[in-house]
Amino acid sequence: MAKQGFLVLEDGSWYEGETFGAEISSCGEVVFNTSMTGYQEMLTDPSYSGQIVMPTYPIIGNYGINGEDMESRGIRVAGFAVREHCLNPSHNLSTMTLHEYLASEGIAGISGIDTRAITRKLRVAGVMMGMVAVEMSPQEALERLKEVPRYDDMDFVARVSTENPYPWDGSASGQDGPLILVSDYGLKYNILRILRSRGCRVMALPVQTSARDILALKPDGVILSPGPGDPSLLDHVVETARGLVGQVPMMGICLGHQVIARALGGQTFKLKFGHRGGNHPVRELQTGRVHITAQNHGYAVDADSLPSELEISHVNLNDGTVEGMRHRELPIMSIQYHSEASPGPLDNVYLFDNFLNMVGAAN
Repeated sequence: MAKQGFLVLEDGSWYEGETFGAEISSCGEVVFNTSMTGYQEMLTDPSYSGQIVMPTYPIIGNYGINGEDMESRGIRVAGFAVREHCLNPSHNLSTMTLHEYLASEGIAGISGIDTRAITRKLRVAGVMMGMVAVEMSPQEALERLKEVPRYDDMDFVARVSTENPYPWDGSASGQDGPLILVSDYGLKYNILRILRSRGCRVMALPVQTSARDILALKPDGVILSPGPGDPSLLDHVVETARGLVGQVPMMGICLGHQVIARALGGQTFKLKFGHRGGNHPVRELQTGRVHITAQNHGYAVDADSLPSELEISHVNLNDGTVEGMRHRELPIMSIQYHSEASPGPLDNVYLFDNFLNMVGAAN
């Protein structure tokens, strides 16, 4: 029998539901995701570290969990809140239910809550801290929420980055193909898969790797990966990126895009409720083409703060925020959204080809 639970928000509102997954209480920043599929990729996306994720799609778990759709070493979310979770999934690759998967990794889930009402609240008031509360009253949960560290004050990148460098899919230094190093701020495996599928030698590096040590590996290009949290807390990461400017072709994705902006003198700010989902329209300014993109970020680059050497290449059609940049002289490009998708759409994988063309022209 499922236990009674509550999703309690820091504004004092609470929503009664039933627990699933691990029967524990968990705190985090409550955010919503508008994708209709891809819950396994959401759960394992390191950019969700420290957050209670709430899909807006009403039924989650209907195709189970499989061994192929992991985007990191395990579940990264602090909690999972859904309208309804499926107990009897149907898919030939499924090996366990959503409930079993969350329980196996000690992650709290809550179902039966009014996700539409909560989404509307977050769109009006902005994202806020919350708790999946088990075996405690909403009032007790609210008091505990007042004591936990706020999401904005925590460096989650240090928690999710790899501890040791590793090659992807048998990439080795003796093989042919350009060597692409990926600074791991919380990367998704699909970045590595796509680069390897294009014949690259690929290696992921810990976030602590210095610019000197990166350049000592003689890379043909460097990708600064996505990741969680506020880029203003990452001065050491920004300093590393600054040391790579003009030394090697670079591509920044999501947090990596924000790091490049800050390394060149720009600033970032927190969005009211962020961009999370697989259906965000972005215009490429050079061609006028509109791409439907996958996104997962709560911070954005301040367009007015950018130096003259950075040109805005893409903008968000919902709110006009910066979605891409390129350097006017150096081989540097960045995007705020996820060219690796996973979950989709796959419209933007071409950006890896653009980057590799830039790498080829520079070497």
